[in-house]
Amino acid sequence: MAFKSLLTLKVENYLKTISLAALFSCSVANAATEEKDISFLHYVENLKTEAISLGIDEAIVNSAFDKAEFLHRSVKSDKQQPEFKMTLDTYIPRAVPDWKVDQAREAYKKHYHLLQKIGNEYGVQPRFIVALWGIETNFGKLTGKNYIISSLATMAYEGRREALFKKQLFAALTILEEGHITQDKFIGSWAGAMGQVQFMPTSYLNYAVDYDGDGKKDIWNTPADVFASAANYLKTEGWNNRETWGRQVQIPKNFNVKLAGIDKHKSLAQWQALGVRRFEGENLPNVNLNASIVIPDDKNGRIYLAYNNYKVLMHWNHSYYFATAVSFLSEHIK
Repeated sequence: MAFKSLLTLKVENYLKTISLAALFSCSVANAATEEKDISFLHYVENLKTEAISLGIDEAIVNSAFDKAEFLHRSVKSDKQQPEFKMTLDTYIPRAVPDWKVDQAREAYKKHYHLLQKIGNEYGVQPRFIVALWGIETNFGKLTGKNYIISSLATMAYEGRREALFKKQLFAALTILEEGHITQDKFIGSWAGAMGQVQFMPTSYLNYAVDYDGDGKKDIWNTPADVFASAANYLKTEGWNNRETWGRQVQIPKNFNVKLAGIDKHKSLAQWQALGVRRFEGENLPNVNLNASIVIPDDKNGRIYLAYNNYKVLMHWNHSYYFATAVSFLSEHIK
């Protein structure tokens, strides 16, 4: 007669306990998800009321929110932390690999005449337009797959930066109201950045350009509008096409790091007197120019002498790594 040992019975009971606990945990998680989705729908109704009170067309508002949904992946992306600390020495090869440099040069050649025309009109060197395009969306190939209204409503609902994302959401509704893009093509990143230059909606309203004159500021599909919008942003924020972005430099061992920072400026002559030298060890250029010392990592990492144009790039994205990647790629296009 077959029988079960005491050990076997204990194992089976333990496994049943684990299965029940897992089932209960899953049920609780699903209930929490459903509750959040219902709460989100109530939040959306309040957003619609507020948008209409701001003067946005009611039909546009109702239509825009018809397919809005809570994007759990947006919340996950917003809260996600990097697995390890990255430095410029590890970031730059990832952000600007050799294949991207090759594609940037090809893109520059392909759109050369258009880029030159726009560059001359806006006072921006075309290589920086292409570099921004490449770093932001890999030359228009990676623009995001999320419905913009869903992304922004989700981020506003989460509450960590509610005021910011509500402002962006209402700007996004204005873009739809003005007819620049249809709802089915109103696609972008999990955080609401849009098009081939990844403008947030308020940036779009402030800087996007209808360069080809078709009545739409199409930063999603029209190269002329993409390039002109990027150039217009840079020009408006203070770009100077008589200067470059900066250069990598050396600093002395006794350098006071309190002097570093994008908002702390000195003339090149003053930096020279403080022991700052070109990366190769030579004297700094003898020109009348103000600059900042930028130390993205620490004194043992890469050090840059950043000119005003580098600061403008940080208006676009307040990140030393971003500004350096764009600058690095622009150098290789040149």
